[in-house]
Amino acid sequence: MDTTTESTSESMRAGGYVHGYSGREARRLGDQADALAALLHEGTAYPAGSRVLEAGCGVGAQTVHLVARSPGMRLTAVDLSRASLDQARARVRASFPEARVRWRCADLRDLPFPDAAFDHVFVCFVLEHVPDPRGALEALRRVLRPGGTLTVIEGDHGSAFFHPDSAHARAAIAHQVALQAAAGGDALLGRRLGPLLGEAGYGRVEVVPRTVYADGARPELARAFTRDTFTAMIESVRDEAVAAGLATPADFDRAVADLRRAAGPEGTFHYTFFKATAVNGR
Repeated sequence: MDTTTESTSESMRAGGYVHGYSGREARRLGDQADALAALLHEGTAYPAGSRVLEAGCGVGAQTVHLVARSPGMRLTAVDLSRASLDQARARVRASFPEARVRWRCADLRDLPFPDAAFDHVFVCFVLEHVPDPRGALEALRRVLRPGGTLTVIEGDHGSAFFHPDSAHARAAIAHQVALQAAAGGDALLGRRLGPLLGEAGYGRVEVVPRTVYADGARPELARAFTRDTFTAMIESVRDEAVAAGLATPADFDRAVADLRRAAGPEGTFHYTFFKATAVNGR
């Protein structure tokens, strides 16, 4: 999702990132990463000295969790946005002042590294915003050594369901999916992650669903994920959805209110992420 983000609306559109690069979006990405760290990063740790590439690090929301779990790795973090890289560098420095991370501004489809430069590649909430995810995976395979591992995490907005149910909320989610598609992305990419990896030439592909379920018994998760992550993400495309004629202001505002009800004491919310691992080669 993700994803999950921050600096000017115009530069975002150029990069296909439908949520924009605002400070609010940067905070949302941080909230999302922190709320889901145990769920998404479980099982991901890299040996000391290993060469790791985080492709599409954004504002560093996931980077801090990579550093926390693998303090001895040699990490290179890449993103297309210099503004996001500056925020990522500051975020990591604030939490891990001794961490050594190499920061590079580059396009995933044209990485400035030699063949087989990395032992491991980590990609989280990036492919859903790329017009050609298979091509991006093939480009990443070039810089991954034979037998090296790839980890990819993506969401799928079609997996979202909630109580109380709301036709307005379901419509707003569909509008977000449509707007992301218009920007060249795919908010439903999680369901086809496995086939994409196979088509891109990776082997030993394994995809595991990582499900988030929040209800009144999990109020902190309901706040951090249902309200402050997912609902905030939908709310961020309100003006675009209205401008595109997909929804009236009143209908969209009703959708956001209904999603917030799902984060309340009597509400429930379900969402599935897909975490894939694979190796470079058959």
